[in-house]
Amino acid sequence: MPTRIMYIESKAAGLTGPARIGRVSFSRTYQSIYYRGQHFQRLGGHGFKSNYFDVATGDDYWISGCRKDGADRLYGERLPVEIDEDVREEYWTTIRGVR
Repeated sequence: MPTRIMYIESKAAGLTGPARIGRVSFSRTYQSIYYRGQHFQRLGGHGFKSNYFDVATGDDYWISGCRKDGADRLYGERLPVEIDEDVREEYWTTIRGVR
């Protein structure tokens, strides 16, 4: 399955929620995303400020590619975003361009 470093933000509690950056894998059709035991399914335009939902819990999520400028949150809030240790170096060098 293809993989990519992506931004994952929970929308379960409202417009802003806990967020992290980590490596996800995709289904063959790219309609599902898998991350650390979670299975996300694409909402297909029916979510309010979300584009995926957790199949097990039904919670909404915003999942997107990481931005070079680091402004990954949907509303640009200055809240902390956790970065998984296994992607930290690649995120900072490849995506953010910091040497």
